[in-house]
Parts: sequence; C-alpha cells; structure tokens
Amino acid sequence: MIRMNTESTAHAADLEAIHRLVATVEHSQQHKDPEEFLALFHPEAIWTTGGGKVLIGLDAISEFTREVLPADDWDGKVTYEVIHVSFIRPDVAAVKVRQLYLTPGAESEGAPLYVMTKQDDGRWLLAACQNTGVAAD
Repeated sequence: MIRMNTESTAHAADLEAIHRLVATVEHSQQHKDPEEFLALFHPEAIWTTGGGKVLIGLDAISEFTREVLPADDWDGKVTYEVIHVSFIRPDVAAVKVRQLYLTPGAESEGAPLYVMTKQDDGRWLLAACQNTGVAAD
C-alpha cells in the first residue's frame, strides 16, 4: 500500500484545484458566462489579452470581459488543457495551458500562461495572465 505524506497530499489537492480552475475557465468561455469567469480572478490581477491589451485590476478585466465574452457572432468551441504546473512557492503556481479554438473549417491555438495564487481560504485565483496565440506552421 502506498501512503502519501501530508505534503504530497496537499500538493495533489492543489494540483486538482488548479485543474478545476482551468476547467472553469473553459466552461465560462464555452457558455459565454462573464460572471463565472470573473470570479476566478484576484482583485488586483493583471491580464494581457491575446491581442496584447494590458488590463490591470479586476475592474478593467471585468469591463473588457463583459464586452467580448458574450460575443454572439462566434459559434465555435474552445477547449483548455493544463500542460504544465510549476509551483514557485506552495501558494504560487505558474500554469501553462493549451487553448484550442475550433470553428467550422478552422482551428487556432493559444498558449496562455496563468500565474495563480492560493488564498487564505484555500481557493486558487488567477493573479497574472498572458494569453498568447500560437503561430500556424
């Protein structure tokens, strides 16, 4: 029987929570739900969009998100997959994500980097994010 010590159990729980957060990003994007998406951010978060727009603080992120997320003119699907997690400290993680946009007849890829922080209540939140498109070969 394999026994996990307390530290490795906590690490596994943190990894699971990080995967759940990324799954919630995917869900909020697929369902065009800005409120679900915005609940994932630290109030002082920084976000750089795929187009290079820098958004500082939850108010700026909220304003941008409410304009673009419910975009009715986009009927594709987007998926998010955690590729790698590096714990910078026990309460700070750098998370590399693979993002696929699927539309009829076309596919594009993004490579977001999310820096997440673990809050005192145990929740992980997005603190600094960079969304970068992947150039087609």
